[in-house]
Amino acid sequence: MPYRGRFAPSPTGPLHFGSLIAATASYLQAHAMQGEWLVRMEDLDTPRTVPGAADHILRTLEHYGFEWHGPVIYQSQRQEAYEAALAQLKEQGAIYGCGCSRKEIADSGHHGIDGVVYPGSCRDGLAPGKSARAWRIRVGDQTIRFEDEIQGPQAQHLANDIGDFVLKRADGLFAYQLAVVVDDGWQGITHVLRGADLLDSTPRQIFLQQVLQLPQPGYAHVPVATNAAGEKLSKQTLAPALEWQHASEQLWQVLQFLQQSPPDSLRQAPLAELWAWAREHWRLQAIPRTRHIPHPI
Repeated sequence: MPYRGRFAPSPTGPLHFGSLIAATASYLQAHAMQGEWLVRMEDLDTPRTVPGAADHILRTLEHYGFEWHGPVIYQSQRQEAYEAALAQLKEQGAIYGCGCSRKEIADSGHHGIDGVVYPGSCRDGLAPGKSARAWRIRVGDQTIRFEDEIQGPQAQHLANDIGDFVLKRADGLFAYQLAVVVDDGWQGITHVLRGADLLDSTPRQIFLQQVLQLPQPGYAHVPVATNAAGEKLSKQTLAPALEWQHASEQLWQVLQFLQQSPPDSLRQAPLAELWAWAREHWRLQAIPRTRHIPHPI
């Protein structure tokens, strides 16, 4: 199939340097493969969505010289598709209602790679007096393996490391894991290139693809930038917003971060000139095989 990649920001605030890393890498790889690059707004978590942030993100991408194929898809408008996937899983007997509170899970579960591993309390039915708060998918006793194009071979035992994970939350919102799998399948995404902070989510998504009988994309996870405290640059860690007047300088810094070795002469060059150089010299194999790289801000 022709290459089709995507950039999927969450509109919880403006784009920052970490966002620009993921956008640039996915964009240049799509160009290198003579494929398409799509933009999807992951505005599923409505309490965290900031009014106007989605439009600001799109204007920022345009100002930095990004061009995408087709219309921008908003997850908030895709609820029927997620309901249909959940209904399919119910029919297959793959999911079950869970009545546990967070405190009950924390008291009885053990710590895994992404928080507390659900102990399976409701796997065989709800306890008397309990009603379903969330919907979880049963994971099997298997190891999910895949080859990451940047990070190399990966393996995760879902039962030990994650446990039965949530697909629809107690507040009625669909979980990221379900939505991203349904949307990648619907949009025909063949390759997912994103930040390494999502590397541990990938086995869950592959498992869901298998259960829903959806194709598995190729995966590549670029290192994330971290601050002086070792925290990922994000809106939560107060990473500063991108400054449009410094677009060329910031794009040059991203290429340097990804070890593409842009010449110093292009540091203040017009964006079109810098993009032309980046498309001609892009090398995915130059990106370091590490999950994070310190970046002073």
